[in-house]
Amino acid sequence: MYWSKIATTEKEFEAIAALNYETFVEEIPQHQPNPSKHLIDKFHHENVYLIVYKNTEIVGMAAFRDKRPFSIDQKIGNVENYLDPEVCKYLCEIRLLAVKKAHRNGRVFTKLATAIYRYYYDVGYTACVISGTVREEKLYTQMGFKQFAPAVGTQEASYLPMVLTRKDSEVFRERLREQNIVFYPGPVALEHSIAPATISHRSNKFNQELQDMKQQLCELAHANYVIPLIGTGTLANEAMLGQLKSEFPQEQGLILVNGEFGNRLKNQAKQWGLHVECLDFGWGNKFDMPQIESALQQGNYHYIVFVHGETSNSLLNPLEPLLELVKKYRVKLCADCISSFAALPFSMDGLHYATAVSGKALGTIAGLAFVFCRELPCASDAPLYLNLPYYIERQIPFTLPHFYIKAVSDALKAYPERYTVLNKRMDLIKSSGLPVKAMYPMIASWQHEKMPHIMQTCELNGFLLHGDSAYLKERNLAQISTIQPNFEKDYKKVMELISYMMETL
Repeated sequence: MYWSKIATTEKEFEAIAALNYETFVEEIPQHQPNPSKHLIDKFHHENVYLIVYKNTEIVGMAAFRDKRPFSIDQKIGNVENYLDPEVCKYLCEIRLLAVKKAHRNGRVFTKLATAIYRYYYDVGYTACVISGTVREEKLYTQMGFKQFAPAVGTQEASYLPMVLTRKDSEVFRERLREQNIVFYPGPVALEHSIAPATISHRSNKFNQELQDMKQQLCELAHANYVIPLIGTGTLANEAMLGQLKSEFPQEQGLILVNGEFGNRLKNQAKQWGLHVECLDFGWGNKFDMPQIESALQQGNYHYIVFVHGETSNSLLNPLEPLLELVKKYRVKLCADCISSFAALPFSMDGLHYATAVSGKALGTIAGLAFVFCRELPCASDAPLYLNLPYYIERQIPFTLPHFYIKAVSDALKAYPERYTVLNKRMDLIKSSGLPVKAMYPMIASWQHEKMPHIMQTCELNGFLLHGDSAYLKERNLAQISTIQPNFEKDYKKVMELISYMMETL
């Protein structure tokens, strides 16, 4: 397997010095020979080395440097004399582009070019300049580089000043984006494009399809009613909390928190002016059921709100024990099921309200949010777009694109078999040896002290783990979700990369 990374270890820097010598002393007579057969670049401590491995052997490299003067400046004068000002806003220089002779094939050059594109684009450079050896002019041109000044150097070692701009890399970068393999917990990468439809949301055909979709959703959730809204899960939670504000304007509520999205619910509730107290069990800790019961015994609570599938730490919080408690103490239970609905079978029958979305475990386009109800919501003072009774009264009060209805209806055809698929995918993660910290059928969390480096390496190779959120970064966590299409094949590929990567850390 060919794969790329940023060099970080002494062993890698040793291999770079050896490849540097092999290429720029023995093959291209640019430097004098020495007994060690190692050549350390004069800008070594300023370079970022992008290297390509064949399994665990370094076979290619390129060095990035953005401190002036560049080596090419010393050959032709400031590159700004030849390039447009827009191009020169944030320049870097690529040097020491080298590949071992035995590995000079299309796969290695493609891997090297791909890594160069991903790295320079992610860092934000406006252009890269390079002194490209004449003998590899065709390769540089294929990568998008263009000559911008006359050749320099000697007859034995002649170089072309070349530049790669963001504009010239657009087509290549778009191709790379399409080739990325994602492991996000949403949105889902769609296998087929969804074409907008011209069916009016006021037509009989639309209304029939909407009612069919709602019936299927309720059957899957074991709920009595569902209200679809255009928006995200956060919007669905706003609508749910706004309804609670109308039902319990002065009464006390309890919010259970053990992760990022529980905290978000707490903050949203306070912004609505709900009279809530919070039981915070600590990030990633399980709910303490005796503590919750003690709170219900001592306080005069009318409702509890919690997150069922806490995506931020891959915890599936208990539903059945909470349902038993609220039945015992005659309290309403409301749940954020955004990351649990359609990931595993459970019943919303005992939930007063629950929220979900289309673009997570259900496996279709993001943008449709759902509020499930046990009973028809009573009159509400919430703003019109979040006013749940208004949706019941008017059925389709606002424009609802037909393609959302069709996409969700199509996704629902995969059930109940999809539950088994997601379970088997999680079993694959468990059996792979990846030291995951927590999991449930939709998502697993992996913690490692070098996670930023692991994330970067995966991204350089086109594998996008979920780890850019601040709450994950500060805990050295990355997440792998099972909901994306082609997971089995993609997971096998990323685990091959991870296995080699672990050997080099």
